[in-house]
Amino acid sequence: MGRLSIAETREVVVHRGSSRVLSSTSFSLEEGQLVAIVGENGSGKTTLIETLAGIIPLREGGVYWRGKEGKIVTVRDSEGRRNAPPPMGLTLQKDGICGDETVRERMSASLEVAGLKVGNEVINNLLETWGIYHRSEDRVLQLSGGLRRRLSLLCGIAPAALRDEPTAVLLDEPSEGLDKSAKDTLVGWLRALSSRNHGVVFATHDSDLIKCADRVLYINDGHLSEEKGESSGNLCVLPETCTSEEPSPIFSAVRWALRTEYRNPIDTIGKATPAVVCLLLAYALVGELDIDSHGSELLAALVLAPAFITAISSPAILHRLSESDSGRWWDAVVGPMARPAFSIGGASILLPIPIVYLSWFVLAGSVDPNTSSEVLWWLWLPALSMLDLAVAATSLHLLVSDLSRSSAVPAPLLLIVLVWPFLELTDALAAIIDGGMEFSLTLQDPIITCLIASLISALVWLGAVLIPDY
Repeated sequence: MGRLSIAETREVVVHRGSSRVLSSTSFSLEEGQLVAIVGENGSGKTTLIETLAGIIPLREGGVYWRGKEGKIVTVRDSEGRRNAPPPMGLTLQKDGICGDETVRERMSASLEVAGLKVGNEVINNLLETWGIYHRSEDRVLQLSGGLRRRLSLLCGIAPAALRDEPTAVLLDEPSEGLDKSAKDTLVGWLRALSSRNHGVVFATHDSDLIKCADRVLYINDGHLSEEKGESSGNLCVLPETCTSEEPSPIFSAVRWALRTEYRNPIDTIGKATPAVVCLLLAYALVGELDIDSHGSELLAALVLAPAFITAISSPAILHRLSESDSGRWWDAVVGPMARPAFSIGGASILLPIPIVYLSWFVLAGSVDPNTSSEVLWWLWLPALSMLDLAVAATSLHLLVSDLSRSSAVPAPLLLIVLVWPFLELTDALAAIIDGGMEFSLTLQDPIITCLIASLISALVWLGAVLIPDY
């Protein structure tokens, strides 16, 4: 009986810029195989790995994985269809790890997205085997290059090592930066994964890794040629497999975004700086506004403007996702739902509400006390709708960052569309200032106006997360 395919490409054509890197390339990774991809720098080794992972858009062809109960999953094709791959292991050439994560958190996240929820004892044993347990509570940015690479490899291999089901593992230049001891451990784990029927494909120049492969694929001018490998190397003892469950990579991504934000909030707090500058400039120019002479619309606009600036500013998560290809790793394991997840988990949801209240206290000092009391009671309504606007703005920033030439598309031009919900919120606050809160359910009612603003923001968000990356 022949071996079953775990993942494959069918007649894929991939361009990097104007250059064709893969030309009608078909490749199949089968159960129990170690496949080495060999070629010169720039020949397309990394492109083939990332194509298998579903990261790279295709000009032609498709990428297909075998999922649960043998169901074929279209991970990506040239017609725009895309789905998250089945649980897998992945190590990118640039590690794909954000420096704000701790070693233990990164290990836990890589297992969780594969449907493996294990205790600290299992994680400790894994880290001990690879010689990084003593740094388990340190942030990744504090690790040396060699230890960081060990962690990246372990996070790519462990999801398969702990699973019973045949699992695909994709490794890009896995031995880069490893010492001899770590390389021997890597070869032993690769051979052991093969013995458990997992499939591993890795791009490498390392002769020791090439010798351990069952198949050696040479890539040249976008075409593959193949020869039989030596299949050499000693097997190591892998940890016992764990019970797996249906993975929830979307929730894992949101938790990761919130956790890294909580640990290092300085970037988000820094977003308050332009808001405070806006507030001080407004106060310096007009002082405490007199509604009778300036109008409630101007007061409402100035009160909401600092929070609006905070909401549309570039979110901190963009920097974290760009670090060492962290965003590409999450894009691979989460699939097309990565952008929706990060637009929610990475939006500024802490600052808009307190900034709106601060602006009111600074700019509305001359407002009648009875009116001010009524406004303060309902000020949370437009402030809360500002959170929807912040999520929409984050999705637009992520949309631009996902483009192949993100620097060629200035995000501020797209953000102009969010002026519309801002004006709706300004009308809502002006109505509260003029006549208090009303519940007439007409288009001029503050609640209806805020709902319209939220609906517009939701439509912008939906459009931004549905547009595929090219």
